[in-house]
Amino acid sequence: MNASDLPVYDWWGLNQAIFLWVNGFHAPWWDALMLAATHAGSAGKFSYWIGAALLLALLRPAALPLLNVTVFAGGFVATGFLVPALKAAFDLPRPLAALGRDLVTVVGPAEHAATFPSGHAAFVALICVALSPGAPRSVKWVLWVFAAVVGLSRMVVGAHFPADILGGAILGAGAAVVVRLLIQCMQRWLVPVGRSS
Repeated sequence: MNASDLPVYDWWGLNQAIFLWVNGFHAPWWDALMLAATHAGSAGKFSYWIGAALLLALLRPAALPLLNVTVFAGGFVATGFLVPALKAAFDLPRPLAALGRDLVTVVGPAEHAATFPSGHAAFVALICVALSPGAPRSVKWVLWVFAAVVGLSRMVVGAHFPADILGGAILGAGAAVVVRLLIQCMQRWLVPVGRSS
């Protein structure tokens, strides 16, 4: 049995059905919007995101604690290793390869590398979970809506199945949580050491 046929990935046919439903609607304005979202949510834009986050943390530390920026950077390093490793391990086909050109509409360049987990979803989930704590409610809403739109865009452009996006989101969010916990543990351990000297 192929890994893509397993219920945990296939969701008893729902994974493919949801993808085909979302990927089935296209209009010039919609495709342009989704392509822009997919570009903005790429891990290749990390330098822009970390630069903006660092600047905001320095100018408005009450709105964005510096700890959040550190979590974002650490989580990016972790997902940078994990996403390619998991893609190579699972080696699941992209929708175009799995379903064919008759069923899948690709917007922008076609992607052919393994599909699970979605690197875009991991990146935007990392952004949300790393940068949201302590941020104003309006900023949190913007981050989460952005993450949802990027996730949706990956199906619209024909790059990922919903299971890929969910897997990537869990990975990115998990990386942010683990990095934050590690930093907090290090802070608790270093403070007593500093006081005792």
